[in-house]
Amino acid sequence: MKKNRKHRFATRAVHGGQQHDPLTGAVMTPIYQTSTYAQSAPGVHKGYEYSRTANPTRKALEASLASLEGGEFGIAFASGMAAISSVTQLFKSGDHIVCSDDVYGGTFRLFDKIYKNFGLRFSFVDTSDIKNIKTALTGNTKMIWIESPTNPTLKITDIAAVAKIAGSKKIMLGVDNTFMSPYFQSPLDLGADLAMHSTTKYIAGHSDIVGGAIVTSDADLAEKLHFVQNAGGGVPGPQDCFLTLRGIKTLHLRMERHEHNARRIFEYLRSQESVKKLYYPGDLKHPGHEIQKKQARGFGAMISFDIETLDNANRFMSKLEIFTIAESLGGVESLIEHPAIMTHASVPPETRAELGITDGFIRLSIGIEDADDLLEDLARGFATLG
Repeated sequence: MKKNRKHRFATRAVHGGQQHDPLTGAVMTPIYQTSTYAQSAPGVHKGYEYSRTANPTRKALEASLASLEGGEFGIAFASGMAAISSVTQLFKSGDHIVCSDDVYGGTFRLFDKIYKNFGLRFSFVDTSDIKNIKTALTGNTKMIWIESPTNPTLKITDIAAVAKIAGSKKIMLGVDNTFMSPYFQSPLDLGADLAMHSTTKYIAGHSDIVGGAIVTSDADLAEKLHFVQNAGGGVPGPQDCFLTLRGIKTLHLRMERHEHNARRIFEYLRSQESVKKLYYPGDLKHPGHEIQKKQARGFGAMISFDIETLDNANRFMSKLEIFTIAESLGGVESLIEHPAIMTHASVPPETRAELGITDGFIRLSIGIEDADDLLEDLARGFATLG
């Protein structure tokens, strides 16, 4: 199938899907801050009638996203959760979905607390072991949904291997590619039917918008998702689309710095006696390291570690000056959070315990600051642990 890859990634990040404004020649796509469009006669218009259905700024963003992921169709949403929700709305009561067990808490909440009520059935399994996926499949399985790396324990799933299973049984494969961004990983190339992003994170990259996206090369799937997008109305406004487009233009530069800093911080963390467990796909000892090397172009900038107790976690985090205690990730600033209390509080305690998300578990989103300053900041935290 034809791929949207006329140029290399950095060039696509700056120019992909973009064209100069035909009216003024503006280099940046204008913010079309309008809800409706004039029609010369009933039903006769210039391709736009109402901004929930289509908006020129959003259309430019969708074309850019498709270009980044090497897909044919981009569909933008008001949030990552709106994107996942729209995918889930493609199914009906009785359908079964296999999902990674270690997923973002919001994804678990959406599936377990909302769509279960509409008759959809879910199996949450460790997809890093392909056997678990095969065992979970039923005659009504319609989709396999995976995160790789997972949030927050950074498990790695062999996307190509899962794609073979899904393809042989005509099951949709969706991949949440948020942690890697299109710069490091291309799920569609590995056989996935769709790649999903919380564009709030690395794609926009500046912690100033909330957004989501799906990219696919399947025309029928894209048509269905566009229908749900329009019917459900979970669309981003033009201002958010503009800011996301602006962020995309430096995605390649930011991701390189994010990972550079993350590698240095990983090396520092593994030397700390207080760190009892360390999670980073770039670790040679990580069980998914070789798969990550095979299917991605880098290891990203998310790191998790365990310092045993909630008291340790609180003391450690309270002394940091540069790392900000906050949910979300992927912005230019470094963030630190406590999943059990913050992003994964909706996951039952017993499930968190099974996944290893203890009261001493901490997740880092490494930003693009000076790495030495970040290391000094972490040292302040570790000094509290004796």
